[in-house]
Amino acid sequence: MLSNRIFKRIYTHKTSLFGLVLVACFVLLALFAPWIAPAENPHNPYQMPQAGYAITPQAPSAQHWFGTTEQQYDLFYGIVWGARLAFVVGVTVTAIAFLIGLFVGGMAAYFGGKVDEILMRLTDIVFAVPSLVLAMVIAAMLGPDIKNMMIALTAVAWPSYARLIRGDILSVKRRDYVTAARTLGARGPRILLRHILPNSIYPSVVVASLDIGYIVLTASSLSFLGLGAQPGTADWGQLIAMARNWVLGTAQNPFAYWYTVAVPGGAIFLFVLGWNLLGDAFRDILDPRQA
Repeated sequence: MLSNRIFKRIYTHKTSLFGLVLVACFVLLALFAPWIAPAENPHNPYQMPQAGYAITPQAPSAQHWFGTTEQQYDLFYGIVWGARLAFVVGVTVTAIAFLIGLFVGGMAAYFGGKVDEILMRLTDIVFAVPSLVLAMVIAAMLGPDIKNMMIALTAVAWPSYARLIRGDILSVKRRDYVTAARTLGARGPRILLRHILPNSIYPSVVVASLDIGYIVLTASSLSFLGLGAQPGTADWGQLIAMARNWVLGTAQNPFAYWYTVAVPGGAIFLFVLGWNLLGDAFRDILDPRQA
């Protein structure tokens, strides 16, 4: 069974198991965020608490385990609630982009002709502009906000799924079992939903598992540029943006404020690494040549 192959592949390969552990740790961190770092503002828990308004960051201490950023935002709180925000952004954007790509690619491949031509030319238009640049333009037009950032990321993420699903469906629709189903009287949507999609969707699922980390990384880039989360939001990219003035430390100690960059940067690195390792495991599991 597929589930047995998944668990066997993950538990027998150290890199896959490490990826699973990393993702599981972030899942637990996101789920238990209200208890790990209780929110001072229950109406907006993503707003980081401030210990003051001093410009200079404070080093890790018993009161602030990871230290503070400039203007005294608590880094520990930002990392904990940033994990929840990372899942909200990564999973939501990936899921919506996947569904849009599934619809566009499925319609283009199954109906062909003018439908295929129109939908694929629309996809080419989006592909013609680098995804990060296009996301920046859309986010700038809509205004800096988490929801607007997610809209911008979704707008540039769906074409890759549409292209991939279209190619897989074009291959699967010529298989003998599809021809047999059509011969037995199956028509249109039934063939697409029962015979074609279930056998052509796996490569896109692998790409989606890899894209969750990439989406979070891109979202952090937009926040760093001021096109995502608002200042004070528990967003990893926003935390790094607050550290830009402290990267070089002081003349006497260039690593005086290392925690302002290392803590949120490490969170992003481990989050993306975990999803990439899991994505590689899914690729090996779902690739028939690996069976």
